[in-house]
Amino acid sequence: MLQARTDEISAVDDKKIRFRLKEPFALLPEALAQPACVMMPERIAKTESTVQITDPTGSGPFRFKTDERVAGSRVVYERFAGYVPRGEGTTSFLAGPKQVHFDRVVWTFQPDPATAAAAMQANEFDWLEGPSIDLVSLLRRDKNLDLRIINRMGGIGCIRFNHLHAPFNNPAIRRLVQACVNQKDFAEAVAGAEPDLYRTGVGLFTPGMPMATNAGVEALAGRTDFDKVKQELTAAGYKGEKVVFLGPSTIPSLHAQSLVASDMLRRMGFNLDYLSLEWGTVVQRRASKEAIDKGGWNIFITNLTSLNNVFVPAQIGIRSGPAAWFGWPDAPKLEELREQWLAATNVADQKRIVEQLQRQSFQDVPYVPTGYWTGYTCFNKSITGIQNGWPVFWGVRRA
Repeated sequence: MLQARTDEISAVDDKKIRFRLKEPFALLPEALAQPACVMMPERIAKTESTVQITDPTGSGPFRFKTDERVAGSRVVYERFAGYVPRGEGTTSFLAGPKQVHFDRVVWTFQPDPATAAAAMQANEFDWLEGPSIDLVSLLRRDKNLDLRIINRMGGIGCIRFNHLHAPFNNPAIRRLVQACVNQKDFAEAVAGAEPDLYRTGVGLFTPGMPMATNAGVEALAGRTDFDKVKQELTAAGYKGEKVVFLGPSTIPSLHAQSLVASDMLRRMGFNLDYLSLEWGTVVQRRASKEAIDKGGWNIFITNLTSLNNVFVPAQIGIRSGPAAWFGWPDAPKLEELREQWLAATNVADQKRIVEQLQRQSFQDVPYVPTGYWTGYTCFNKSITGIQNGWPVFWGVRRA
């Protein structure tokens, strides 16, 4: 978005970069503040996007240890002696000085939630990013552990359609699926053990955030009159085509939502082919635009997280055309409203446009939001300085 509005980027000197814009763009600071906006050596920046970068060189407070990586199991970071934090300011997530108090950070992937929780109780781990919600009450009973919500951006569940192939290339069929979604069913499947962690009546953005609105959420009617729904599905043009559902099995929140969604789709009358897959396999297969009989897909479940849910330009689920995310919807009205939001010069206009955008999303149905939830982070009480947001390791120390 910034690039499209930029006439020229130049280096004034070794410490200054100048953007010469084609038109006023009030979101320039926000664009540069995105976590994915990174500085890198010229040789890396010029690497083709199709080529894997094998030397993760950087100038931040940690260095990634490529020689200690175990794919799918462990990554290691060590303090970068060449990094000099700024001398003033207060550490606040990605802002301020990044003081490092540990020589090494070992990040372990433990796919079994019970094993991870037991390791926390046994003092084998110091910090568990996302304990399974049904194990929170167990962890609370350990006097050496603390549980806290540190990421209030949370996640919004997403039923994502493939718009290239039948039956979900038909907007009437997508709207019918949307009408049968009861967000409470999905939210309880994910976070029923901790009701304070979830919200229903949710649209595109996290409740409580500036762009959150309930405009159009009545489209999520939670219909259960499935005999009538089956008739409407046939009338809408469904011909009994096989529907390939990619069901993630290794991420608890996605697995729980997938089971709810698959049951709903069967009740609606879809000829469902449910594939229970490891998340990495889902990620690989969802990139395919092939026909269903050649390894393609129709639907999958994921969580939209982080800035997707708070900042309109970062919301990948509503993009269409060449910039579209997996599923590839064609929704020109959504793109038009998005451009209007980008051109808005005040929050009142942004909120007005977001209401229109969300109502349009419930008409075009690029995906269906299944509710909002967040989760706890668990850590040993000897660990202090953990920042709000997703895990970062600067500022963290042992008491």
